[in-house]
Amino acid sequence: MSIVSLLGINVLNNPAKFTDPYQFEITFECLEPLKEDLEWKLTYVGSSRSLEHDQELDSVLVGPVPVGINKFILTADAPSPELIPASELVSVTVILLSCSYKEREFVRVGYYVNNEYDSEELRQDPPTKVQVDHIVRNILAEKPRVTRFNIVWDNESENPDDMYPPEGLVEEEIEEEGEGEGEGEGEGEEGEEVEADEEGDDEDEGDDEEGDDEEEGDEEEAEEEEAEEEEEAEEVPPDEEELEADKEVAEESGDDVASESAPDAKRRKIEEEVTDKDEEDGETKEIGK
Repeated sequence: MSIVSLLGINVLNNPAKFTDPYQFEITFECLEPLKEDLEWKLTYVGSSRSLEHDQELDSVLVGPVPVGINKFILTADAPSPELIPASELVSVTVILLSCSYKEREFVRVGYYVNNEYDSEELRQDPPTKVQVDHIVRNILAEKPRVTRFNIVWDNESENPDDMYPPEGLVEEEIEEEGEGEGEGEGEGEEGEEVEADEEGDDEDEGDDEEGDDEEEGDEEEAEEEEAEEEEEAEEVPPDEEELEADKEVAEESGDDVASESAPDAKRRKIEEEVTDKDEEDGETKEIGK
């Protein structure tokens, strides 16, 4: 837990000329008495390519610090243009306002600063040699970048375990962990939904298979019934029309048999007559003899 909390910063004399001093109205709160002073520092970043061009504009000690809300104005001189690369004098850079306790930084505020010429003619056609007197600065006070660090205060032991990482990083990690948990829960829910959908699909497939089995069973039963009906149809006795047809066929067959036996009967009759005649002739012969 931080004993000193930064409540607000008001950027004064903004915009201003490049050579004008910087002024910040700083408000902070102290929760417990401090044994030593607070050190406030303002740093100008001279180049984005190297730390060698950074300039410490001012460093002040504030104390003793009473418990409660405190306010003061920090004034710092403008940076030396000779220490800044000419190609980066007219460009966008950064200033850093930081506070430390016992040489341990616990808060840092960064602002973007836009340096440009004060006339449209110079902006459209910049001179070969930078004209510092015509450069104006504009601090983007509405968009500060605040970073907080956990440090060991007077009421805390100086164990290595008490040296915490920056609060900003801790907060980001916490948010990431929270997001991770939320994502895990969301994935779990989605997994449950997927499992439920799969179970539902399995049930639907099972129902479809049962329905197909039932349809196949119905078809088999229908085929069996048709086969039984055909067998019964074969076993059914012929009706009257069929009997009459069979009778007519039989009568026709009888006529054929009769017609076929007539010659035989005639032949037998002739043979009988011949036999009788022969017998008579024999008797006659015997009598004449």
